[in-house]
Amino acid sequence: MTTHTNSKDASISVFSSHRLNPINRKIYSGFTEHMGRCIYGGIYDPENPNKALITPQGFRKDVIDALKPLNIPVFRYPGGNFCATYHWEDGVGPRDKRRKRPDLAWGALEPNSFGTDEFMQWCKELDTEPYLCLNFGTGTLDEAMAWVEYCNGTEDTHYANLRRQNGNQEPYNVKYWALGNEVWGDWQVEQMTDTAYAERALQWAKALKYLDPNIELILCGREGPTTWDYTVLKHCIRARGNDPVGQPRLQLIDMHSIHLYTASENHYENVYAPLTAERAIEVASALIDLTYYEQKIPATQKRPKICFDEWNVWWSKRAPGWLGAEEKYTLSDALAVAVWLNVFIRKSADVEMANIAQSVNVISPLMTTEDGIIKQTSWYPYELFCRYMSGSLISVHLACEEYDGPTKLEFTRVTKKTPWLDVSATFDGEHVNLAVVNVHEEKDFETRINGVKGSVQVFVVSGENVDVTNMGGKEEVAIKEEMWDGKGLYTFPKHSFTLLRWKA
Repeated sequence: MTTHTNSKDASISVFSSHRLNPINRKIYSGFTEHMGRCIYGGIYDPENPNKALITPQGFRKDVIDALKPLNIPVFRYPGGNFCATYHWEDGVGPRDKRRKRPDLAWGALEPNSFGTDEFMQWCKELDTEPYLCLNFGTGTLDEAMAWVEYCNGTEDTHYANLRRQNGNQEPYNVKYWALGNEVWGDWQVEQMTDTAYAERALQWAKALKYLDPNIELILCGREGPTTWDYTVLKHCIRARGNDPVGQPRLQLIDMHSIHLYTASENHYENVYAPLTAERAIEVASALIDLTYYEQKIPATQKRPKICFDEWNVWWSKRAPGWLGAEEKYTLSDALAVAVWLNVFIRKSADVEMANIAQSVNVISPLMTTEDGIIKQTSWYPYELFCRYMSGSLISVHLACEEYDGPTKLEFTRVTKKTPWLDVSATFDGEHVNLAVVNVHEEKDFETRINGVKGSVQVFVVSGENVDVTNMGGKEEVAIKEEMWDGKGLYTFPKHSFTLLRWKA
């Protein structure tokens, strides 16, 4: 997207024939962790007295009904910080024989009544792919290999047979596996230095790929623009060629994970903060390029992309993790989520997967009660992006007045002045889809949209003010649908997210 500001009136020019790169739908992936009410009371709730809401497997039917139409491609599990002391064998087999464990990440007691097989059943209900995170804290390589064998093994081996004994004859074929989670953090059990992690990740990756060469491994990065990211990338990404005994080397690392959360009490800082992620993606991608250059890896070798497998608006003072992190999202937060998603569209050449953290109850757009669900303000931009913003990234030019107040972007070297409108556009093979966030708290923007042909389907997410929520017993923010004839100027309402859709 290019911007230009020497114009009193806003304009957006959409070039539907200028297709820049395909968009991987895995950028709309989800995340479920054993944290707060995400698993127990969120996706799994067999003790709920309202049995009409519960499937025979103990899953929340209303949660499945809400998530399934979004066609969410991947769900990450079981953490997050939780996985640093998680032993997967505690969560398989007869429930009355499963071990209860203290959860050191979130100060809870883990009953392990929901584990690998239940998660795979839940993914099957949603027609989505699982993504499992390995224990790099108290776990061992043997334990990790056993988990891969349990999930994917087809031979007459111990852990494949254990899966069969537990009632699952066919392999789960889990493709995505993370080599730990945030192991650089001082809150982690078995925090590691970058060099120690890099060597361990390399050795684990080699063994896991020998066991199952079809899996994809995700390296544990930080926020992207850090020496940690560069150190682990440089050590773990290798040219394929042949190993010393003449066997072809496997590609060990398939994606590089980065995490970031944003939030502020100030509306403008809050909504513009996700632009830090745009810069983080650019730098992380450049570090991957630098690794290829320094290691003299040929351009023909598949290049790892970014897995942004934790992102969201999270103000930890407002929703502490140790209390379950149940955010009450405002309209301002919903607009920030829309900017986050615009970032992933704009950087879709670099991002292969992104996982909103989390998908139910914990810093989530979807909340459960004993009697039903509540769709928070942030649900609606997420829903619209999942439904419509797919296909190919297309070129768009924005001319708009700029905000020049305080932001949190200075350290990323993002320009301090930012347009009042935040924009991305896609072509899905039939329709042009234009996503526009009007950040301004008080001003509508009359905008000329060049490239529109015919009538336009319009979806608007807004509310009375930026502080309204959907958690007070009334849905203050929802999707308003309308049509526009595509003629003249279109007005983007103050503090709103708008998706326009027309046939190309």
